[in-house]
Amino acid sequence: MRHDRPLYLRARQYFYEILESHAQSTPMGVFVNRVIVFFIMLSVGVTVLESVPHLRDDYGALFRALEFVCLVFFSIEYYIRIWIAPEHVPYREMSSLRAGWAYMTSAQGIVDCLAVMPLWVAMLGFDDLRVLIILRILRVLKFARYSSGMRSLLEVLEAERRALLACLVILGCATLVSATAMHIVEGNVQPDKFGTIPDAMWWAIVTLTTIGYGDVVPATGLGRMIASVTIVGGLIMIALPVGIVANAFSEVIHRRDFIVNWSMVARVPLFSHLTAGDIAHIMQLLQARQIDRGDVVFRRGDPATAMYFIAEGDVEIELGPEERGRRIRLGAGHFFGEIAVLKRVERSATVKAVSRARLLVLDAADLRSLISREPGIARKINEIVEGRTGRTLNLEIADIEGQDDVTAEAPLEKID
Repeated sequence: MRHDRPLYLRARQYFYEILESHAQSTPMGVFVNRVIVFFIMLSVGVTVLESVPHLRDDYGALFRALEFVCLVFFSIEYYIRIWIAPEHVPYREMSSLRAGWAYMTSAQGIVDCLAVMPLWVAMLGFDDLRVLIILRILRVLKFARYSSGMRSLLEVLEAERRALLACLVILGCATLVSATAMHIVEGNVQPDKFGTIPDAMWWAIVTLTTIGYGDVVPATGLGRMIASVTIVGGLIMIALPVGIVANAFSEVIHRRDFIVNWSMVARVPLFSHLTAGDIAHIMQLLQARQIDRGDVVFRRGDPATAMYFIAEGDVEIELGPEERGRRIRLGAGHFFGEIAVLKRVERSATVKAVSRARLLVLDAADLRSLISREPGIARKINEIVEGRTGRTLNLEIADIEGQDDVTAEAPLEKID
């Protein structure tokens, strides 16, 4: 945060970092976002429970109090988001008023507006319970801001909108053709159900979507044949959009992980001099590992089987007595555990996660093979370790290659 800016601008940037840019990377940002998610769940839960008559009669006052608290909270959040709008990258060249309006008319701004709409509707005197319930339950859309899965799904729907629209057109055409055929065949037999094409379209759409309520069924043999073809066509109608969305969703998830891992590996100083092809090769060797806060990655004295890259979260390295128990904290983009792997020695430190983290694991054999291909990595390790620990490792390729014959009886120097 720049300290040469006026106080109110620094405050605006601070709130922007908490709510937007650093929402998942700082303790305060994570806390605030969890509080917002809690109020969303509380509001939706209250709305659902309030629809039960006996619960509304017994706890009506409590429900109204909780709804008022949620409205106040969402209103404050909404006004803050309007205030910090000029900090968004697309709006930074705009005036505060234009940036605020741009946010309010954006998709996320409209969803946030709907969250506080019940308060404004009530203030205007519209107390229709059905309208208020609809507006309150729409708060569930706010989850799209805090759920990567929902964001990915919305991205898929946006990207595949033409294909999905084509599926909808095909479904409409199939409905019309099937309804017309059933009207011709069954119209005189069941005039109350197939007497008109619009009447028959109800049966067609229910059958094509494989719901099949059974309230309308053909009575003639030819009608049953048409129904059979319609049912088979319905399976295809359902499979098309499901397949499109599922395939696109899988691609979005893998592309997002690929981009995150690529950018993380590419900015690691150890691999900064490598080509795109080399980085792509490294990514094929990496294995993802999720660890929770407080989990131990490895302990002092454990055998060294892999080195680790931090994709998300933070870890703390607790050095041994020879380092006076010094602690080093590393965040996303850093790596650790490489020295013991290359020297084939026991771990000299204990590493714990200080927050939920995602690690990318590079097996010891793969690391040695990589260094054999790229000798410059060994020099980079020497430089980074010297900067991190203040000691010179003097790691040479010959040392790594020559340790293939190290026996189990060989003395182990504890280096990490």
